[in-house]
Amino acid sequence: MRNLIVLFFLWAFSFNLFAQEINIIPQPAEIRTNNFPNETFAIDKYTVISINDSSILNSAHFLKNYLLKHYQIDLKITLSEVQTNSISLNLRKSQYKNPNEYFLSVLPKALVSASSTAQGLFYAIQTIIQLLPQEKDSLGRLIIPAVEITDYPRFDYRGMHLDVSRHFFDVAFIKQYIDYLALHKMNYFHWHLTDDHGWRIEIKKYPKLTEIGAWRNGSIIGLWPGQGNENIKYQVLPTEVKITPNNAVLKTDGIKHGGYYTQEQIKDVIDYAAKRYITIIPEIEMPAHSMALLAAYPELGTEPNKKYEVAQTWGMMNKYNNVLQASDTTFKFLENVLTEVMDLFPSPYIHIGGDEASKVWWKQSPVSQEIMKANGLKNESELQSYFIRRMEKFVNSKGKTIIGWNEILQGGLAPNAVVMSWQGEKGGIDAAKLQHKAIMTPEIKMYFNHAQFVKEDSLTANKFSPLIDVYNYEPVPAGLTAEQAKYIWGGQGCLWSEYITNLAKVEYQLFPRLDALSEILWSPKEKRNYPDFQKRLKTQFKRYDLMGITYSKRYLEN
Repeated sequence: MRNLIVLFFLWAFSFNLFAQEINIIPQPAEIRTNNFPNETFAIDKYTVISINDSSILNSAHFLKNYLLKHYQIDLKITLSEVQTNSISLNLRKSQYKNPNEYFLSVLPKALVSASSTAQGLFYAIQTIIQLLPQEKDSLGRLIIPAVEITDYPRFDYRGMHLDVSRHFFDVAFIKQYIDYLALHKMNYFHWHLTDDHGWRIEIKKYPKLTEIGAWRNGSIIGLWPGQGNENIKYQVLPTEVKITPNNAVLKTDGIKHGGYYTQEQIKDVIDYAAKRYITIIPEIEMPAHSMALLAAYPELGTEPNKKYEVAQTWGMMNKYNNVLQASDTTFKFLENVLTEVMDLFPSPYIHIGGDEASKVWWKQSPVSQEIMKANGLKNESELQSYFIRRMEKFVNSKGKTIIGWNEILQGGLAPNAVVMSWQGEKGGIDAAKLQHKAIMTPEIKMYFNHAQFVKEDSLTANKFSPLIDVYNYEPVPAGLTAEQAKYIWGGQGCLWSEYITNLAKVEYQLFPRLDALSEILWSPKEKRNYPDFQKRLKTQFKRYDLMGITYSKRYLEN
């Protein structure tokens, strides 16, 4: 009897141990552990990755490389069926209606996964990675608990943004960032390539964009307005911008900063992302946030005789006039730029910004007023709409669709535009009611450059977006009808780099809020559970330790 009791407790302990090891983020749609509660599968140096179609080689190599890098286990890949001691990846094109759905079964003799697409199997690989223990056992094996998983995403758009204008990050870093997105089953990378603070993409027709626009002569020190600039005041009035004192000189660190990506480098990054089933959406800002462009080509501004400079301070640069003139010359210039961009990026979507355009500069410009008169535009908001619509017509002519920040709704929404709602949810709600796709990225919840703690470990934007607020965010706004809700395409996190200068800081700001974001965009709404998410994070942090990722250790305290 005593032996039976001991066996029972050993079995119970074994079951609980295996159940605890299944801590996947984002949470799969269905997990079943009760078929083989105390069975395991062991990956050793003799395990084979078996595939039934050559199109799966990409996913197989991703898993092979991960195991080699982090566990020093080098597995063979074979294009044939292997029954035992195998990780079997099967393409079954007619079995699953949802192209992103996958099935995964961990059995004592094999790990079997299937999907109707190579992309679905890639998502299965990310789940397999999260089933792996942090260490090999005494025999050099990786022990995985038996489990069955059926999984698919809730939203079609699962995005993450990165601003490389305010601080530039090299190609190796961008690839690493893309790998972070892949691990969390994200499928869109919004690459913010141009802004007031630097132009980061080579345009062969206009070399001064990178010769001049990619470099600034300094950056402010500390939080905006920066050390030594506290007494400089700005008033944006309906017809003018007043800066006092009149002789104000902005103080910066005087350190030249910049860089850009060649077109060959961009092709390399696009190919890298495509192998991880991530679409890169490039952003070329217009008509505002264009100081770097105007520093190179001042004739395109509303004050062509002004000496524009690449911005050295943060904040809304429209107080210095960063707005493009809505002239035929400007449109031709932008069409040439976007032609090169669209030739590079296979993405069906091009982000053209459209945010924070101060109307005062168009009010002051006689040329702008003549353009408005000639086109029957009643006010400057309609001029902004005219600008966006004209660029959309060109982008559409190339078979692409524009995405813009919610300000593109001002003066009337362009006919086919996708709205990215950052000033709360109103822009997304309005777009959905107009039957336009909307991506939800409200600043207060989805901007990861904000502080994640009341007292932060280092300098961040002076706002607060804690992990729990990210996790509890619901991308479909209340009040939409079921039909309108269909236009909520998904959501996105944004990472602006004013106060982020290195990889470790990016990781610190990104994790674990990216985990929360991935779960609200991938997992079924009814499965969201913050205490359970916190429990699973403990295991996720161990994976991050294995991968050398920086995150705040404060999350380990509770």
